[in-house]
Amino acid sequence: METLSERMPLLDRHWERAELDGLLGDVRSGRGRALVLRGEAGVGKSALLRHTVGRAADMRVVRTVGTESEMELAFAGLHLLLAPLLDRIEKLPGPQRDALAVAFGMRNGDTPDRFIIGLAVLTLLAEAAEERALLCVIDDAQWLDQSSAQVLAFVARRLLAEPVGLIFAAREPGSQFHGLVDLEVRGLEKQDAQALLGSVVRFPLDERIRDRILAETNGNPLALLELPRGLSPAQLAGGFGLVEAQAVPARIEEGFRRRLAGLPDATRSFLLVAAAEPTGDPVLIRRAAERLGVPGSAVEPAEAEELLEIGTWLRFRHPLVRSAVYSAATPPQRRAAHGALAEATDPAADPERRAWHRAHAALEADESVAGELERLADRAQVRGGIAAAAAFLRRATELTPDPARRTARALAAAQAAFDSGAPDMALELLVSAERGRLTELQSGRMAWLRAQIIFARKRGGEALQPLLEAAGRLARVDAGQAREAYIDAMGSAIFAGRLGRPGLLRTVADAARTAPEGPLPARPVDALLDALATRFCDGFAQGAPQLKNVLHTFRQQARSNPDDNMRWLWLSYLVAADMWDDATLHDLAEHAVQAAREMGALHFLPQALTYRAAVHVYAGQFDAAATLVEESDAILKVTGNSYFGFAITLLRAWRGADDAPAQMDAAAESASTWGEGRAVSQSLYMGALVRNALGRYQEALDYAERACRHDDLGATGFALIELIEAAAYSKAPEAAATALRQLMERTTASGTDLALGMLARSKALLSDGEDADRLYQEAIEHLQRSRAAVYLARTHLVYGEWLRREKRRTDAREHLRTAHEMLQEFGATAFASRAQRELQATGETVRKRTIASAGGNLTPQEGQIARLARTGLSNPEIGAQLFLSPRTVEYHLSKVFTKLAITSRQQLAEALPD
Repeated sequence: METLSERMPLLDRHWERAELDGLLGDVRSGRGRALVLRGEAGVGKSALLRHTVGRAADMRVVRTVGTESEMELAFAGLHLLLAPLLDRIEKLPGPQRDALAVAFGMRNGDTPDRFIIGLAVLTLLAEAAEERALLCVIDDAQWLDQSSAQVLAFVARRLLAEPVGLIFAAREPGSQFHGLVDLEVRGLEKQDAQALLGSVVRFPLDERIRDRILAETNGNPLALLELPRGLSPAQLAGGFGLVEAQAVPARIEEGFRRRLAGLPDATRSFLLVAAAEPTGDPVLIRRAAERLGVPGSAVEPAEAEELLEIGTWLRFRHPLVRSAVYSAATPPQRRAAHGALAEATDPAADPERRAWHRAHAALEADESVAGELERLADRAQVRGGIAAAAAFLRRATELTPDPARRTARALAAAQAAFDSGAPDMALELLVSAERGRLTELQSGRMAWLRAQIIFARKRGGEALQPLLEAAGRLARVDAGQAREAYIDAMGSAIFAGRLGRPGLLRTVADAARTAPEGPLPARPVDALLDALATRFCDGFAQGAPQLKNVLHTFRQQARSNPDDNMRWLWLSYLVAADMWDDATLHDLAEHAVQAAREMGALHFLPQALTYRAAVHVYAGQFDAAATLVEESDAILKVTGNSYFGFAITLLRAWRGADDAPAQMDAAAESASTWGEGRAVSQSLYMGALVRNALGRYQEALDYAERACRHDDLGATGFALIELIEAAAYSKAPEAAATALRQLMERTTASGTDLALGMLARSKALLSDGEDADRLYQEAIEHLQRSRAAVYLARTHLVYGEWLRREKRRTDAREHLRTAHEMLQEFGATAFASRAQRELQATGETVRKRTIASAGGNLTPQEGQIARLARTGLSNPEIGAQLFLSPRTVEYHLSKVFTKLAITSRQQLAEALPD
């Protein structure tokens, strides 16, 4: 007798099967591929997976199924998928091996970053695929726990030269899978649907009833198979057994429930235990069933009905069978099943799962269960990150009988939920915490967390007042937390910028001055708060000495205290830019990237890469900047975090393409929509910059004046440079003089070579004769000692333009030629064209380059890999830095060798430019 699965037709699935067969072909040829099948329950995704597995007889296949009840157990789905491969875990590099072992509870250790785990999984799959191609099949991916989903999506995006295939099937894929190649699976065409219905309805059916079934099932194969089961011919013939106004999955599940009703009680009890234990471990399930007095043989009727199959693992025929079993049971029956599973689970081997079952078995609040969940939250965090801890603390809160403890646990759960990127859950838990009696410290922490959620969602000024109120409350009970809340308030005002109310920053700085003294030993962040308060209350010159000391401390500790550097980089970087401290800018960004790579902190790495890319831009290293921007974007696609647009916008402005002015305008408009006034000023400054490059000085003056109307940390000083140049070339002496006075205050107080070079350059633009000549040379001397190569090149440019106007053509050519060569080498197209026009005006012929520089044909990623290989790093070491498998690194290096016409790593030193 043919099975239901065999009756599930694939006749009209030619396109889907071709895509899946193409994936298998790519994997066999050594090219990694990932594909997402999406479609409603029962539409045929599982049938396509079975078809694909059947076609992969020459491959090793591992599989897992997401389960709704395990969505809060970190790495549950991933552990099941990789269980057959874990005998290879010792072959992984040490940090990857340890991270994966801790995540799976195989050993104790510090909390591993989930993207180090992702790299470990990528390496493990590549290692397993060395023997024969590997196919990973993940059904019901919409129910994967968040940690597993993020890691698997990360791996899917990094596949390239590994013979590994990943196929996800999901009703509606989560955000982690957005951007992966997907394939929508739809219902059967009418002819195939009618044939399938005829295979289960063996008697004549009224044409209208048949058409109604076909229409309402929308060609869903499982619905066509299950809807008629359990209904008599009379019910079907008259259409009386059809359920009105139900979605197709609900109808399918109802069909399964009808089939379950006909099974013996013991069989239904066995099925319920199996449905409540998603690991599918038949030994554990039988042991738990026996505790309920249900023998192992009770499963046989369900096997005969093809509702499940038992082998190495117990698998339900379809996820909706599991759902139907669980939903058909009464609450007492479910609690009994979870209780039996808790008793049958080894508390030493899997304490989290045991506690989770105990929690589901609890009838009412139970401190012993709640306390166990709270104690295990730290272990859950070590294994699966802060999201796992939040899930345990949330359940502990629900089961806590004592109001005071419930409030404390709810607040801890809310903080964990926010830190894990779940602000909605955090707000829900804060509502729960508010129902209890709060201590003053708890009240302050709750107010601070609410304000942080607002600030995280929109970095404008909306969070400012709540942050100030929270800081005021905390000031009475916890000085350290109060000062950090004031720093957050300062940040909110800084980001709001011109879009906040007038005098906003001064108001916040005044409030921050009322903060209590910080805790001992003194922290850099406390000095930072005091320095910023002085900066915005008393002025730039008065705050500069304190800010310089703070930056010196942050720079000294950037390597020794990476946590503080990463925690406060968003603000310390802006302060360094405000102080023209290019050396500190470089070191803070460099060490932040290094620490984030070493720690695998992919939640922070894109921000660090963005700041490091901006440092590269000012150093004239545009290709290096583009490489880091590309890496940042690739990581953000995996993590789903907010996009950092600063570095790419800055790079576009300096490159000066024809559409760059429009891009700067779009960036300003976007920032205004988000309420980020500082970003508006930044975009206006870059708009002025690109217009100066294009020689549109009057427009540049307008943009620069608008940029300087508000004092924005780390942006206004650079805008003043553009304003003075634009005013000098637009014959606007009053505007230039006013801007120069403001610039002089800032640069003199700073005293760095970059600051003094920019001041001398700006003075020279507004001077004549010997004074101008001396100031230009002074500017070049200072800027040669700085890291700001782009401004050095531009100073050669404006000096050469002045010399040409002074009829000193020979001297002009020297500086214009230097400017042109530097700017062209950087890729600053618009400024290079301006230098070229000036050179031609001196009578010199400028030849276009005909030979590309070495390495010019490499992609950004190839260039990055080649540079790392040139330093002597091995493929695994390069892969660990760039989150690639060693095999993918090898693939890219082979392309590098071909493009550079070399045959070994030793030749990279000569073939690649510095």
